[in-house]
Amino acid sequence: MSLSRAVSLVVLVTAALGIAHPASADITAFMGSTQSPSRRSAQGGAIGISLLVVGFEFEYSDTSENAQSNAPGLQSSMFNVLVQTPFAVPRMQFYGTVGGGLYRERIGGSQDTGFGSNIGAGLKVSLVGPVRVRLDYRTFRLGRDSAARSPRRVYVGLNIAF
Repeated sequence: MSLSRAVSLVVLVTAALGIAHPASADITAFMGSTQSPSRRSAQGGAIGISLLVVGFEFEYSDTSENAQSNAPGLQSSMFNVLVQTPFAVPRMQFYGTVGGGLYRERIGGSQDTGFGSNIGAGLKVSLVGPVRVRLDYRTFRLGRDSAARSPRRVYVGLNIAF
């Protein structure tokens, strides 16, 4: 390899490393409600890692059952891919997400367990330092034997970046 090519390669690698954005991680604890077929409380948590624009997260959520309105309880464990703004736009970072995983739906004495998917969008608002508020909306698609095939969930959470 010639000296000029070696120098060019070193300059290119140095520039790429200087532009590269380090990976960051965050954790969220949330409370909200599942909106369909009737409104029920939901809570859960998520842990994620993100690069500049693309991120990955694991999320667990538990929605309470409401037997009076025939609305099932729902537990879900989903792996998601996020596409987000690469930086906070006046303290806000917007994102879209899609993913899939396992769910368990229970109503009365019956239950349905299977694979489900979700799609959603949200916003992380910086408060102070690494602390943010996370607002999120998701639509789930559950198996054909589920009582509520397309539940929707909205939540607000405390998010800490590290």
